[in-house]
Amino acid sequence: MAERNSTGLLMMLEPSPVIAMTLPVEVREKVAELELELSEGDITQKGYEKKRAKLLAPYTPQIQGVEPSLQKDNRIQSLSQAAPPGSKHNKSRATNTRDERFRSDLHTEAVHAALAKYKERKMPMPSKRRSVLVQSSIEACTPPDTSSASEDEGSLRRAGRMVSSTPYQNHPAPNVEHWFNRVIQGSSTSSSASSTSSHPGGRGHATTAVLADLMAYTQIDNHSAPPDVTGLSEHSLHADRDRPPVASVKVVPRGYNHSSVMETADGVPVNSRVSSKIQQLLNTLKRPKRPSLREFFIDDFEELVDVQQPDPNQPKAEGNQMSPLAGEPLGVVTNWPPSLLASLQRWGITQPRSPCLTALDNAGKPVYTLTYGKLWTRSQKLAFTLLNKLSTRNEPLLLPGDRVALVFPNSDPVMFMVAFYGCLLAELIPVPIEVPLTRKDAGSQQIGFLLGSCGVTLALTTDACQKGLPKAQTGEVVTFKGWPRLLWFVTDGKHVVKPPKDWHPTIREANNEIAYIEYKTSKEGSTMGITVSHPAMLAHCHALTQACGYTEAETICNVLDFKRDAGLWHGVLTSVMTRMHVISIPYSLMKVNPLSWIQKVHTYKARVAVVKSRDMHWSLLAQRDQRDVSLSSLRMLIVTDGANPWSISSCDAFLNVFQARGLRPEVICPCASSAEGMTVAIRRPPESGVPPPGKAVLSMSGLSHSVIRVDTEEKLSVLTVQDVGQVMPGALVCVVRVEGTPYLCQTDEVGEICVSSGSTGMAYYGLPGMTKNTFQTIPVRASGGPISGRPFTRTSLLGFVGPDNLVFIVGRMDGLMTVCGRRHNADDVVATALAVEPMKFVYRGRIAVFSVSVLHDERIVVVAEQRPDASEEGSFQWMSRVLQAIDSIHQVGVYCLALVPVSMSILFSTGYRQYSPGGGVLPSSGPCQHVYSIFYRL
Repeated sequence: MAERNSTGLLMMLEPSPVIAMTLPVEVREKVAELELELSEGDITQKGYEKKRAKLLAPYTPQIQGVEPSLQKDNRIQSLSQAAPPGSKHNKSRATNTRDERFRSDLHTEAVHAALAKYKERKMPMPSKRRSVLVQSSIEACTPPDTSSASEDEGSLRRAGRMVSSTPYQNHPAPNVEHWFNRVIQGSSTSSSASSTSSHPGGRGHATTAVLADLMAYTQIDNHSAPPDVTGLSEHSLHADRDRPPVASVKVVPRGYNHSSVMETADGVPVNSRVSSKIQQLLNTLKRPKRPSLREFFIDDFEELVDVQQPDPNQPKAEGNQMSPLAGEPLGVVTNWPPSLLASLQRWGITQPRSPCLTALDNAGKPVYTLTYGKLWTRSQKLAFTLLNKLSTRNEPLLLPGDRVALVFPNSDPVMFMVAFYGCLLAELIPVPIEVPLTRKDAGSQQIGFLLGSCGVTLALTTDACQKGLPKAQTGEVVTFKGWPRLLWFVTDGKHVVKPPKDWHPTIREANNEIAYIEYKTSKEGSTMGITVSHPAMLAHCHALTQACGYTEAETICNVLDFKRDAGLWHGVLTSVMTRMHVISIPYSLMKVNPLSWIQKVHTYKARVAVVKSRDMHWSLLAQRDQRDVSLSSLRMLIVTDGANPWSISSCDAFLNVFQARGLRPEVICPCASSAEGMTVAIRRPPESGVPPPGKAVLSMSGLSHSVIRVDTEEKLSVLTVQDVGQVMPGALVCVVRVEGTPYLCQTDEVGEICVSSGSTGMAYYGLPGMTKNTFQTIPVRASGGPISGRPFTRTSLLGFVGPDNLVFIVGRMDGLMTVCGRRHNADDVVATALAVEPMKFVYRGRIAVFSVSVLHDERIVVVAEQRPDASEEGSFQWMSRVLQAIDSIHQVGVYCLALVPVSMSILFSTGYRQYSPGGGVLPSSGPCQHVYSIFYRL
């Protein structure tokens, strides 16, 4: 009977679909945000259920005679059962899930051991804590700071004063005279008590300290030593906030009219009614004159900073000089087309019904399948329209060789593919870029600089994308900040015309002209265009086909961005060369259903999948939602960010979970690539007869000195890396030193990978100086002679060649930070910070590590996005632990560790750069609240 009642209770508690569908939009959005936080590992399963039940409680019918707690638990269960199978609300996450990216059990153990060591020492780190939260206690006893910084102060001091004083700008300034009267009265009443007090904690001492604090906030110079905050209580932290030394103040007798006159320490009488203005003038006059402009350009580096001398005991490379490594020769194919356009023409005429590309919507359903016949005819229409139907003053708008911007969203691969090949048929140079979000987006400003340097005057887009762009009052698309004036053309079917029967595009053999321009963002934030020639594009497709074993009519699942990098190389170029069928997974679908790409592999029996370790990680979090999937059809799972050393954790975890569903270990094939060198190395499929994959456990201390030391003592400060396979066919690879003359590295030395082949980028568009340094490098031997007569291309990949001629990558030049002569990788520092379990304080995956220039050397800066419910004191404790962990694991200090809220930017001046978590431009005005930073001298 009890069992029957229990079953009946569950049936009564189950809400109807009408109730589930009538939830307000804001409630559904909050539930979706909770789902995203749970998928990223930001909250636990218990916390997710608690917050979700609290959101849905007002909209679930109450049942009489049932406990509220029982109702709450059953509401969660019934609502999850009532959601549709494909809904994002129907995700029963595994408990105790963790973010597997940038994580390894060995590294986590090392971090915990380092924190325990610091706890045993009981020695706080020399740090300085600052918070710009508006403190009521400070406002109550702090006078208004009406003085302004003088021109001869350092720019770093000005930036700090700007940030710290911003929260007070919105409050009305109290009366200075009233404030001085209140302080002096309190001081006069306690002066006698302070003179007879025998201990420093008396009332008079406290009043003097308060007065000193108040005068400190009116001074300009600030040279105090940073206080120790790691071992102090919250009260002492607020009481001992950084106070600059100030001059003493002479307090007038009680009977004297204190509102008429008072004296400073220098004996200058000051009228209290105008003391602020006069004191500011006196302080300015007493300062020495500014040095002449000529003295500002004198480099007194030797006088200011001691030149860092190399440690004689540091590890040094001991191996022999390496020899260049050559890949297997490119195979000779009898029917290989002379160009990519010739291949498109061949398949468009002979195989017009063969599927080329299938696009999916946000629900995972196929919305359109582009055949090779449709791709050929639609590309011809667009090419004819661009060359003959666009004109200004009876002159054609475009001529062969002109650059055209392709602005397409990530959810429309079909229109992008038609536009890309339409430009190639019209002998135009496509420049794929991202869709600008706002008019003043920081990223789009750099893109606009690239478009202006390329001379772009026309932008191709879709009708839906154009409607979403910001419009001017005239209805036209606004001119984005930093962009040239563009003419926007919609490539939908009604805007293009059918060419006459006697018009045919010119299909030429691959020549040395530019085929397309791919953009890249440098370490400093500037955007550069990398030109790829027609022969390089053809040779790269040939090398990928041979290395991956692509065959005709093969199905490939592409999860990457199809506009650049590996998503473009595999999903748009090589697929057309070998007549493959591409299933394009949009990023918006991955956010809703992380298992979508695995489901499509199972549905279409895909043979190849091109993913990132991020996609594998997301699939692990949602893998319990669906069990009837099989990955047995995969012969290659290409991990395109295999150059990231920490991708090995996602690969291993993914294999452990999905090996029971048909995934074979030899299927996972990481690769290394860059925008300049394109694909450098890739692990071959098992049927190629290649050696088994390898792993290396390296010492981080040795890597900081660019030396390879295999850790055999199982130390905690290690880095485990996996190989990225063999060198690409037809390529010659070597490793050169990072700085100075490009000498060949020794066999146990880490350097920059350089490649010489016909399938690399050609130049940085419009930058001949940088082009010569990157694309025309001549590696030399220790004797000074060149190793080859042909130039090499620097790939920005840091690594070495291991046993069996396997290539290992330990980092990138963009993430390289050189501090005091030692090199550190930004990804390694990120992994150490995330190993401190920041679930309660920051969002995992929303952290940036970079370096800034201070006193002719680099310093490390860590910026993380803070959770809104994190407390200030708890955040400071977590930050102190992060500093300790980084100092122990990497033996390097952190110059600045800052927590920022969502959608906020921090402006660093004098070697600082602007950081925006959302990737856009954020207003620099307004109060900068909830920013916590820790500074300490190295």
